[in-house]
Parts: sequence; structure tokens; C-alpha cells
Amino acid sequence: MRSVSYVQRVSLDFTGTIFPHAICLGDADNDSLNELVVGDSSGKLYIYKNDDCKPWITRTCVGMNFVVAVGAEGWFHLFDISAAAAKSDSSSQQDGSIGDEQKPSYTQHIPANTKVMLISDIDGDGRCELVVGYTDRVVRAFRWEEPSDASDLSSGQLVLLKKWLLEGQVDSLSVNPSPEGLPELMVSQPGCGYAILMCSWTQEGAAGPGDENTATPSTEGPSRDVVLHLTTGRIHNKNVSTHLIGSIRRGSKDDSSKGGLFALCTLDGTLKLMDSSEKLLWSVQVDHQLFALQKLDVTGDGREEVVACAWDGQTYIIDHARMVVRFQFDENVNAFCAGQYACKDGRNSPCLVYVSFNHKIYVYWRVELERMEPTNLLGVLEERPEYPDLLHRLGVDISDTVAVRKLIGDVLYGNIAKDDTE
Repeated sequence: MRSVSYVQRVSLDFTGTIFPHAICLGDADNDSLNELVVGDSSGKLYIYKNDDCKPWITRTCVGMNFVVAVGAEGWFHLFDISAAAAKSDSSSQQDGSIGDEQKPSYTQHIPANTKVMLISDIDGDGRCELVVGYTDRVVRAFRWEEPSDASDLSSGQLVLLKKWLLEGQVDSLSVNPSPEGLPELMVSQPGCGYAILMCSWTQEGAAGPGDENTATPSTEGPSRDVVLHLTTGRIHNKNVSTHLIGSIRRGSKDDSSKGGLFALCTLDGTLKLMDSSEKLLWSVQVDHQLFALQKLDVTGDGREEVVACAWDGQTYIIDHARMVVRFQFDENVNAFCAGQYACKDGRNSPCLVYVSFNHKIYVYWRVELERMEPTNLLGVLEERPEYPDLLHRLGVDISDTVAVRKLIGDVLYGNIAKDDTE
């Protein structure tokens, strides 16, 4: 396992208290460039843009933002950031930021005690649903419905599609392609386990906004719409907190037909990569408490690596072949995320985002590696097409390993210049 050092970072001001799940990267204003969105425990929603240390937009929600946009008391807030950004072009160009005057475009109360949230197409109909995991081991799926002649967001509402009850605590929600290419809704379960939640509804049979009777009644036993999977291997603590992330890109269109890849990590340091057929591709054990799991293409080859972060700042980057590199952030971490962020040069680049305990957010904005696997200088030079010709000009036979090593050593350590002076 080798270590890497990233030094290009920016520091953002953040004075609130954040929960680990209340941070994400995404395009909030439809300009194709990603922003950083953070929610704090006092009900403030912050959006950071580029490398500006101050929030570009600040919004106030009712209640605590346990996850971005949904408060712990159950208030769902929908903000039209793109409209606010367009309005600010003429009124806020001096300071480059947008104040706290905008009200939510839509507000609705849904069940409280939100823990995690996912916005994705979970049933393959081409429309995104809202999936919410709660502290009482319940997961609910909602769909946005509005009349066909609706002119604004106020005429729509969130409609409950289904409710699932899990055996263990819900720490992560994700979607992963099945072997048939259909989306599967996955939820993490303690002890490095996971469950697949079946989407058995139809548009006509969807529940109403207040209807909670969408799960199988308890008198009929456990719901058949929850398929529990326990991963192979020795687990020291069956109750250990577990996180997962799915839809990890394989890198080529041919490989995408094999189904999706997903990763799991536990608080006691277990990391696993599996495919949708439940095949274990690799397992790694580290001596750090892992609390966050992300995916990020750091080599630019189209394959996404698995990124796991520990409370003490130790960050592991692992590729599909189990090649591991690690990066040490120099502070304890309150929250972590990874993804594409437009920090510099007006383009998205792979970034690591750390929220510290000293009211700062640190964005490492050039997280790139030429390759994941370890190599040596000779191997790198041999990949260069001009390398044999340069050796020939210097009178060195490329097959003479001893002479090649001596030449490289002389160039690197100044032996040629030293010999000339003597």
C-alpha cells in the first residue's frame, strides 16, 4: 500500500454544525458545473461555488437539516436555485453571492427523523424518485406528482409510493444495476450486509400522501419486498455500522453489460467490492474506523475507484484490481464526500471534500493519479515511444539493463557532471 500527497486545496468558511450525510456535490443551477451543497443543524443551507471561501447562496429551512433539503422534523423544502441564480446576474454581481431572501418554491411535511436520502430512478421508468431512510429502520419512497397543466411547483406534491421496514439500522441508500440492467434499490445493513428493496408498485396503485399501509402487515411475517443479503467472510461485529455505494463504473461499454458494481465498508475497517450477482471481487481490512464511502475516477480511464474515509482523516482509494493508495488528511473529519467539483479553471475535476471540526471545509481539487498500480522509472520510460531512439543516440543498447540503469543513475544523481569536472 503506497501513500500519496495532494497539496492543491482551497479552504471554505463554514460556521455551523454538520451531520455526516448533509453534504453533497452536484449541479444546483443547471450550468453544467458542480457546486458543493452543505446543510447545518440550525436549518441553514449553504451552496459553495468555485473557489470562493464564502457561500454563494444561503437559504433558511424550518427545523434541522439532518440531510440536505429535508429537516429532522420532516419538512421537505424545494428551492429553485437556477431561477435565483438568473435573478442574481443583475443584482448581485458586486459580491458574487446571493443572500437569504429567497423562500422555498415548495414545502411539504413528510414523516420526521430523516437519516439518509437518495434521489434516483429506482423503478426504471425514467423519472427520479425520492427515497428517505429513517432512524426507526424504515425506508419510504416518494414520487413528485403534478397536474399536466401545472405552471409552477406549488401545484405539485410528493406522493408516498411504498414503505419498507428493515431488520437493522439504515446508514446508506444507493441504486445499482441488476444483471439484467434494471435499477435495484439497495440499503446497507449492520455487519457488512445489505438488502434489496423491491419496487412492486404501479402508477395507478400508488399510495396517497398520508397512507402508511404500504408495507406487508406484520401478521404475515417479514415483507417479501425486502431481500436481505449477508456478505461472505468473517465479521467480528454483526452490529457494526455499514455503508454502501452502487453504480460504480467499470469503464467500458462491454463491461457495463455484466451488471453493476457496488462497495461496502464498516466502522471496524472492512472494505468489499461486489457485483450485482453477489460475487465478491475483493476484500480489504484496514485498521481505521471508516464512516464514509464514495466513488471517484482518479485516473481518468472511465473506471471509478472506491474511496473510503476514516474519522482521523485517513483516506483509502482502491481500484477494481485491489490496488490501494492512501492519503492522510491532517485533521479529524466531521463529514466527507468525493466527486466532481468546478473549483478552478471553469471545469469539473475530481475532488475530495473534508469538513473539519475547526469551522472549515477543505476541498482538494486536483485528485488525479496517472496510474493506480505501482511501477518503476524504467517501466515508465519504456512506455515512451521516443525512449529507444534516445538510448541509441547515446550509444546505449536498450537490452543492456546494467548500462541503462547506470545511465539513468548518472543523469539523476549528477555523476556525469561530477566525472566531467574530475
